[in-house]
Amino acid sequence: MEWDMKRCFDIAFALLAGLLTLPVMLVVGVAVAIWLGRPVLFHQTRAGLNRRPFRMMKFRSMSDARDAEGRPLSDEQRTGRFGRLLRRTRLDELPEFWNILIGDMSLIGPRPILPETIANLGERGTRRCSVRPGLTGWAQISGNAILSNDEKLDLDLWYIANRSAWIDMKIVAQTVLVMLFGDRISEQRLSAARRAAPEP
Repeated sequence: MEWDMKRCFDIAFALLAGLLTLPVMLVVGVAVAIWLGRPVLFHQTRAGLNRRPFRMMKFRSMSDARDAEGRPLSDEQRTGRFGRLLRRTRLDELPEFWNILIGDMSLIGPRPILPETIANLGERGTRRCSVRPGLTGWAQISGNAILSNDEKLDLDLWYIANRSAWIDMKIVAQTVLVMLFGDRISEQRLSAARRAAPEP
């Protein structure tokens, strides 16, 4: 029942947030087309609930810039200041409201990753896919981009084992702070997640 209510909340949130942020998305879309090129949206297959693949949608954050020989420049060069701004503020993820609305994602959960990455994680990957992936999650408010992949996985599995409506509300509130002030590692949460992780 609790998680049926969560799905209802996801739908209501995605509809409301999608409508409220539509002007922002239009501005971001135009800016992406000008500074990074077309197509404005980036699609990629990710692993969803029970490892079911789905197409996640984001604003592109890298250009197609190439060197004199026609080879793509490095990710860092193709991202540039504007792309980094989109990622830091999470504005590139606004189109994922659609993925939430149609049931591929939830507002809160582990960030969706590539199916082959999940396959390489074995049993831990299967556990990670036991809930819908989220727009934001425990790892995202605990360090996100400055965490290692193993640290993110420990945090994601801690969330799955301890998830509750209270923790979800905490994640929503702290995601806003991350958008405003950037990533910062939470040693307390990381230590708790490490203690809960099984021995390799």
